[in-house]
Amino acid sequence: MNQSPHTSMAELIVDSVSAIDEKAVNADANRNSQSTIGKVVCVGRNYAAHAHELGNEVPTSPLLFMKPASSVVTVRDNIVRPNPGIFGEMHYEAELCIQLSANLSAATVEQVQQAIGGVTLGLDLTLRDLQSKLKDKGQPWERAKCFDGACVLADWVEPQAFGDFSQVHYQLYINDTLKQDGDSALMLFPVYELLAEISHAFSLQAGDVIMTGTPSGVGILQAGDELKLVLGAHEWQTRVD
Repeated sequence: MNQSPHTSMAELIVDSVSAIDEKAVNADANRNSQSTIGKVVCVGRNYAAHAHELGNEVPTSPLLFMKPASSVVTVRDNIVRPNPGIFGEMHYEAELCIQLSANLSAATVEQVQQAIGGVTLGLDLTLRDLQSKLKDKGQPWERAKCFDGACVLADWVEPQAFGDFSQVHYQLYINDTLKQDGDSALMLFPVYELLAEISHAFSLQAGDVIMTGTPSGVGILQAGDELKLVLGAHEWQTRVD
């Protein structure tokens, strides 16, 4: 029996509503994921070229520091610069980011593999002038890394699409010019081994985010800059106020 046009229209309406609901669920999942972040663990100098461009030594073990959850904002919002007249230049650092779906403590590589719940790109924003002044005085430099908005995260993506994370390519464009061209194959400390080592330094909890380090090409963000982050088939845009 042929389907009536009324039935077909009803099914189309149901399908449309289902598609809208699915998008809403995905958006809520991203918002909820960010709202449950406990801490952001950052890895310094995980790319030799980045260490060289800043005149730093290439590390032999991961350099770790943290950002609080209060520093996290979504890429969907514009980037707000702290007053440059007071705080000086703000630099961008694009990074591959991992979020955990399970706790890790003194974990094995196999346990790390099972604990990765999401992948995205992020921007580790740094008040570089302030950081340099604090370093010169031998003082901690959380003020330069932990301000509100200092951690910009894009939407979370299912990790299965990235295999074993050994060759994940990502890019940052500013005003349509390629500024950073990253590939996890160039990391000094690969993703699985990196997360395992961090878990031996201190426990990680479900919801925690690990920013795995930035490639070379970091620089200054100016008001009005248009940014585009690209991770495989995924793309996000934001701008600097």
